[in-house]
Amino acid sequence: MDIDLQTIDTNLFHKINNDWTNVVFDTIMPYIRESIIWVPLYIFLILMGYYNFGKQGVYWILAAIVTVILSNYISSDIIKPFYNRSRPCADSYLNPAANLLLNRCPSSGSFTSSHATNHFALAVFFYSTLKQYSSYAKLFFVWATLISYAQIYVGVHFPLDVVGGVLVGCTIGYLFSSIFTLKFGVLQTLTKL
Repeated sequence: MDIDLQTIDTNLFHKINNDWTNVVFDTIMPYIRESIIWVPLYIFLILMGYYNFGKQGVYWILAAIVTVILSNYISSDIIKPFYNRSRPCADSYLNPAANLLLNRCPSSGSFTSSHATNHFALAVFFYSTLKQYSSYAKLFFVWATLISYAQIYVGVHFPLDVVGGVLVGCTIGYLFSSIFTLKFGVLQTLTKL
């Protein structure tokens, strides 16, 4: 039995992008994927890291920044040029039927989704380093999933682009959280979280 991943990927794209849509998601999904919307979260994490973990928190913040820089580099500068896959919004066959919610179509390749790679790298890094302090650390996976799903919903990525990004991001996040813990130890709180 042959499995045609391209057909499965295209069909799932149409389900998410055309069939499983509504006015509310059409309004909010373009914003969910934008970095500027999440600036308050990033500011909170920087302040929380410094306030709760002191000098070790500064290293934690720097490790998170290095994690996202590396994940973006691997996705955008290594994997995308290697595969050079067209995005759904740039595919002349899919474009007329696609529900394109952005006023632009990014010119970079589609595989892997850098949004998925970067956010899952951070989600794994944050979860792995914070899980002993807060049961809310699991919410980083909800955050990363929403952003990744929005990439398909707005028409700029296929589902397999996102799955590839999730796998690469989780690997990088795990690697950097492990390196951080080996180098700097488990985070020691200065105050109760």
